[in-house]
Order: sequence, then C-alpha cells, then structure tokens
Amino acid sequence: MSSLFSITKMFSLSTLMLLLQLFTINLRHADAQIGVCYGTMGDNLPPASEVVSLYVSNSITRMRIYYTNQDALNALRNSNIELILGVANPDLQALASSSDNAIQWVQNNVLNYFPYVKIKYVAVGNEVNPVGANSQYAQYVLPAIQNIYQAIRAQGLQDQIKVTTAIDMSMLGNSYPPSQGSFRADVRSYIDPIIGYLVYANAPLLANVYPYFSYANNPTDISLSYALFTSATVVVWDGPYGYKNLFDAMLDALHAAIDNTGIGYVEVVVSESGWPSDGGFGATYDNANTYLGNLILRAKTGTPRRPSKPTEIYIFAMFDENQKSPEIEKHFGLFFPNKQKKYTFGFTA
Repeated sequence: MSSLFSITKMFSLSTLMLLLQLFTINLRHADAQIGVCYGTMGDNLPPASEVVSLYVSNSITRMRIYYTNQDALNALRNSNIELILGVANPDLQALASSSDNAIQWVQNNVLNYFPYVKIKYVAVGNEVNPVGANSQYAQYVLPAIQNIYQAIRAQGLQDQIKVTTAIDMSMLGNSYPPSQGSFRADVRSYIDPIIGYLVYANAPLLANVYPYFSYANNPTDISLSYALFTSATVVVWDGPYGYKNLFDAMLDALHAAIDNTGIGYVEVVVSESGWPSDGGFGATYDNANTYLGNLILRAKTGTPRRPSKPTEIYIFAMFDENQKSPEIEKHFGLFFPNKQKKYTFGFTA
C-alpha cells in the first residue's frame, strides 16, 4: 500500500512538473509575440543605446524601425531583440530601379549586422496605397521587394529574413461581416501581385490595425467595449465565428480578403496597433491602458477564422513623439521621452 502511495505521489509530481514545463513554454511563446515600434519623430527622445536598454529591461523582445537607423542597428547588436527593418517610402524608387542598389542596401543594412542583429523581416514601404496620398510610391513597392529578396536569397538567408511590405486597412473595400472581407477593386492590380510574391516566398503580409480609428469615426455603431476587448459576450456573429472584439473582426476581414483573392495562403503580422492617451475623441489614459493591456493578452491566441496560432503584434509606439501631426499622433507612446512608463501593465502575457 505504501509503495502504491509512493508511485502515485511520484506520478502526480512528475505530471505536475511536466504540466508546469508545458505552461512555461507556452507562456514564453505567447510573450514572444509582442513587439513595440520605435519611432523617432521627437526632439526630446533618448539615444538609441538607451532605448534598446529600455526594451531589454522591460522584456520587450521585438522591435520595428521605419528606416535604416544606424544608431539603432548598432545598439541592437547582441541584444537578442528580433527586428522589423523598414525601407522608407522615399527610398523605394532607387531600390526598385536597380538590383545593384538593392544588393548594396542589403550589404549596408542587413549583412553588416546579421546575425548579431536578429533581423526577422524587411518591411519594404509603409502604408503605400495606389489610390492614397502616397500613390507615387506604389509602382516601386513590388520591384523593390523583389530586388531586396533576390539580394537576400543570394546569401542563402531567404528562410531567415522575410521580405514584405506593410499596409493599412484602407485597402479593404468591404470588412463586414469579416468573412466577406475584400480588397478595393481599385487596389487589386497593386495588392494581388504582392500577395502572389508573398505566397511564393512564404512571407507574411504586415498590416497596421487600429480599432481606435474605426471606433472614433463611428461610435454610434461601434461600442467602446467592443473596441477595448471588454465585451463579455459575442457582439458580431458571422456564420460559425463569434466576435467579442473589433480587433479580431478587422484582422479576420483582412484574412478573408487575402483568401478571397484565390491566390494562396498568406499569414498576417500586425505591424502596428495602438490607442492614444490624448488628443482626440475616446483618446484617454484609461481607454489606452485598457486597450493596450488587453492587446498584450490577446497576442497569445489566434482569431476565430485562424485560431491555431498566436498573433504576432507590434504596439505603436515606444514613445510619445512631439514632432508628429496631427495632435493625436503625438500621444501613442508606451513611455514618456524621459523613459518613464506611461501605463501599469507589463509586456508579457
């Protein structure tokens, strides 16, 4: 009887230890999905070396930068922070027009740092839209992507460093219900070939997803609880899929839009999402604290349409940036320029 009791005790203890190990692994996997965008449009921001130290001390394991910021790249060496490295829109034409330019760009900004800087994605252009205010860049996005991809592939790094671009949600012509998500007809000739490339290269599409702006522009039809992840019940039923929050509905509308092109399967990385603490309708400290804290918890799960994997999310932004406009754009920071935390939550799930 005593030996049976001992075996039962040992089995229970070993099972408990195994479950604890699995929980820890899963928790780390969830934690690793959160990154923060490092913008620099402020005249009072700390130097890059201090910024990287701030990421490390707050357990922020991923960063997005919007241009080839050499100070940031040097500070990131051996930090173990994974990076989205941006190609600024004004640089697209030169990279699209010459493969030699792309080779040199990759040498200067990727090979000179990798693997000591853990470059995960190269984001070729940000929110370029063929029918938007920056339409002059649209013709250069895919050729620049292809030239940079070929330069990276020539080094055998195409499976380690994925080349892509970042879009905003204005590319969608329909987003409700999410399963009927589709791209605007007047952007299909732009986005379809990019999706085709992403399928070929097995690279994700980056998307900037902001429930805040959807709510602020339509508070009559969109409840604050739906936007802040605080609804206790399903708000939108779409066939078998139930949506308690606007973030999932927006993201699944993009998933559906990609699927509905019929080109192939492409994953989506949320390359920006945030909520301002001041400067506009619904932009309060409490709302921002609620949204961002819940967004971090949300990263450990998938969407109703794609539930099997956690969602890789980059929060915008690290700091309040006083040189941005309009006013609301100055208040998205997680930290004040003096490096003090604005909010109470941590950066792990």
